[in-house]
Amino acid sequence: MANIDNAISDALGLTKNIKEQILDPKPIIPRPQQAVVPAEERNEDIDSDYKYSRENFYNLIERGQDAITGILDLAKEQEHPRTYEVAGQLIKSVSDATDKLMDLQKKLKDVEEDTTQKGPSTVNNALFVGSTADLAKLIKGETSKKQ
Repeated sequence: MANIDNAISDALGLTKNIKEQILDPKPIIPRPQQAVVPAEERNEDIDSDYKYSRENFYNLIERGQDAITGILDLAKEQEHPRTYEVAGQLIKSVSDATDKLMDLQKKLKDVEEDTTQKGPSTVNNALFVGSTADLAKLIKGETSKKQ
C-alpha cells in the first residue's frame, strides 16, 4: 500500500518532506493594499479582484489537468483501484474549479448591476384627499377646460 501511495505522490510531484518552491513562475497580480476602499476606487478594485480570481482559477484548472493526465497514466500502468479513485477525485476537483470560474462570471455581473443600477433619487407621489364625487367633478372640470 505504501508503494502505491509513493507512486501516486511521485506522479503528482509531491514529496514526503514538503518544501516551498515556485512551480510555475507567472506574473502575480498584486492584491489591493486597503481593506476599506473609497467609492471612487471600488470599480477598479472589483476589476482587479475579478482578474486575480480568474487567473487563480485558470492556474488551478491547468495544474489539475496536468495532474489528471499524470494520474491516469499511472492508473493504466498499475491498474490499482486506489489510483483510479484518486483520478476520479482530481477530475471532480477540476470540474468544481471550472464551475466556480463560471460562478465568478455571474457574481461579477451581479456586482456590476448593483453598482450601476440605482433607483430614482426623488420620488414624487401625488395624493388626492376627497370623495369620489369631488374627484369626478375635478376630472370633468379639467376636461371641459381643455375642450
